[in-house]
Amino acid sequence: MLDRPVKIRHLHCFAAVARLGSVNRAAESLAITQPAASKTLRELETILEVPLFERTRRGVKLTEQGTAFRRHAEAVLSALRRGLESVDALRDAGGGFVTVGVLPTVAARLMPETVRRFMELRPAQTVRVISGTNPVLIERLRHGELDLVVGRLSNPELLAGLNFEYLYSERLSVVVRPGHPLLAQRGIDFARLRDHVVILPTPEMIIRPAVERLLAQHGLESLPRSVESVDNAFGRSFTRATDAIWIISHGVVSTDIAEGALAELDADTGDSHGPVGLTTRIETVPTAAAQLLMDTVRAVAESVRG
Repeated sequence: MLDRPVKIRHLHCFAAVARLGSVNRAAESLAITQPAASKTLRELETILEVPLFERTRRGVKLTEQGTAFRRHAEAVLSALRRGLESVDALRDAGGGFVTVGVLPTVAARLMPETVRRFMELRPAQTVRVISGTNPVLIERLRHGELDLVVGRLSNPELLAGLNFEYLYSERLSVVVRPGHPLLAQRGIDFARLRDHVVILPTPEMIIRPAVERLLAQHGLESLPRSVESVDNAFGRSFTRATDAIWIISHGVVSTDIAEGALAELDADTGDSHGPVGLTTRIETVPTAAAQLLMDTVRAVAESVRG
């Protein structure tokens, strides 16, 4: 099986056509002629002994075999790209790259100390910290664009071919500006949230179901005034400037609370805890830099857990 003469040019051409849905556009993107692109695809299909595309009125679309092959082809190209980048970095600066996807829950709490410790050990290496929503980061990890993802446990249907390693559990926080009138109350009645603007995570955020469960437990299936945002900078600024109430993962605002920039209401957040951990590809051996970063994340998580 491994003696099939598949070449890198075959994978580049296949990936471009799959991404663009057109042989002509793929040829343009690769700076080759359309006949050359078609010939390269025919060679690949002959080698694999299956059709990879079928023609449609709008161009081409992947066959079932093509869809199965695409994930692996893109992973190979991504691994090659990262390998070349690492070699270039080692040659030019004595370092290398490690790329980590982070959810907002760990971007403020876990990653600054992780990166600080990592840079002390490998000062010549570059750490790329990419933030985003869980589905986006998981997809980029699957395609080999990220070495690992650090954040809350993703939905099970997104984790095929991936491994999740538990680090610690994190709860929700209900926060307001310092001096907010509700801070004077102990054991805040959630019904009081109806009197204020409430900032909620957007539906695609991994903590949204936990927030909805928390509100439902207190009879708040709906709120008269709410703002949905994935932008923590907005949530932080809006909360500090108004009487709004922000429901968010504790890790996002733990530093703000400690520094007095935000205050946490005495609210029972019940069973809102969710697992935070490392997500990696099962079939991929991590680079030395990625392994060191994972070890550093684990060490910093020990202090968070403690």
